[in-house]
Amino acid sequence: MGFSAADYLIVAVYLLGVTILGIIISGRQKTTRDYFLGGKSMPWWAVGFSIVASETSTLTFISIPGLAYKSNMHFLQVAFGYFVGRLLVAMIFIPAYYRGDLETAYDFLGRRFGEPLRKFTSGVFITTRVLASGVRLFATAIPVHLITGFDYATSILIIGVFTLVYTYLGGLKAVVAMDVVQLFIYLSGAVASVLVILHRLPGGWSDVVGFATSGNLNKFEVINPAWGSGVMEFISSPYTLVGGLLGGTFLTMASHGTDQLLVQRLLGCKSKWDSQRALMLDAAFIVLQFAFFLVLGLCLFAFYQAVPVQGLGLQSTDEIFPKFIVDYLPSGIKGLVIAGLLASAMGTLSSAISSLASSSFLDIVKKSRAGRLMDASKELRWSRIFTLFWGIVLIGGAMLFTDTHNPVVEIGLKIASFTYGGLLGTFFLGLLFRTTSQRDAFIGFIAGLLTMVAVLRWTQIDFTWHTFIGCVATIAVGLSSRAISHRKLSVQQPSVTG
Repeated sequence: MGFSAADYLIVAVYLLGVTILGIIISGRQKTTRDYFLGGKSMPWWAVGFSIVASETSTLTFISIPGLAYKSNMHFLQVAFGYFVGRLLVAMIFIPAYYRGDLETAYDFLGRRFGEPLRKFTSGVFITTRVLASGVRLFATAIPVHLITGFDYATSILIIGVFTLVYTYLGGLKAVVAMDVVQLFIYLSGAVASVLVILHRLPGGWSDVVGFATSGNLNKFEVINPAWGSGVMEFISSPYTLVGGLLGGTFLTMASHGTDQLLVQRLLGCKSKWDSQRALMLDAAFIVLQFAFFLVLGLCLFAFYQAVPVQGLGLQSTDEIFPKFIVDYLPSGIKGLVIAGLLASAMGTLSSAISSLASSSFLDIVKKSRAGRLMDASKELRWSRIFTLFWGIVLIGGAMLFTDTHNPVVEIGLKIASFTYGGLLGTFFLGLLFRTTSQRDAFIGFIAGLLTMVAVLRWTQIDFTWHTFIGCVATIAVGLSSRAISHRKLSVQQPSVTG
């Protein structure tokens, strides 16, 4: 079943409509505060839904059903950790951010330790975000490629250009407003897919249960308490109860507490309480969303009667849901689902572009000598230039992943986990230990990054443990540096008796 004229019309109307609507809603921006923080006046519920759309949309839509198709629902253990991590961010990070009029996540480090560390951590964020966002953009190009026959480069370009237009002109207000719209569009498309599958299965939901539990299969299994035969086997298994909870908790504390992609929204709320409410809405919604997309994967497993993806002529599990969309969804619904998938991609991409532009301008350029001499209009002009620049970079970065055959959700999380541990540990050194200095934070952060180089190079430890290990290494080395400095100081200043 091909893509009909009605489907193409739905997708075209969506792309044009969301771009125009985003520009209209955003209004006029006069300062970088308006452009990057929505004037700190955005409603908490919109921020909460915007965070959901930004962090999980593309990867959830494509990879999570594929994971359930291939295995089971063990990934939900990581989502439980996500919930715990959000609670901790609301209690620890958000109060600290609202004690000062911060512009970015790294503004906190600049005020606590000094501007050099702010610029360094911002630079690390920029590098990581470019790679991770490139993976997410590529994920969305998979179904566009399958449906239209366009190569991956063309598919990425179509998605990127429309997103860049409203992000460039509308700023964060446009990004958040369109995230809310796009969230419900892509969820509607996914729900429609589940209903079509259940309708086409002779036994409906009972067929899903039957295939998921046939033979030795237990694809509804959520909890995996297994410890394995040893420590190394345990930490090389990503979806165990301890690994999922610990990994999800620390990964979320890093992403929602130190990553400008999400912190930017939290800083755009009217108050600390609004920011916390937005995060709690996100926490409740995220577990339900992951559970739903895992169930979608089990529905697909029953629909294709448990045939492995290779038997369907596919290269990876990421292609299983797009294949169903192309082959079996009726005209009209197919257009809605593809519009939803594009919505998920555009929400994530616009967030990445805006956060990269805000971090590079506010953390680096504005703090330079030339930046301090700019007036409001010139600052706004340069903010848009950075937005345009990073949009082009992300579109180009997505081209780097067009030959991968691994689940993109795992690739994206592994990229983020590489630096998240060091960033989280550095923030903890500033939040929880009052005597640590900029030197201690620098040494700890670099140690955390080097630890992750060693972990990735010489071990099989999986991504759910990466943030935890990097964080612990950063804190341990930072505190050791502080202890050595104190010892040297006490030696140089002997006590006076008399």
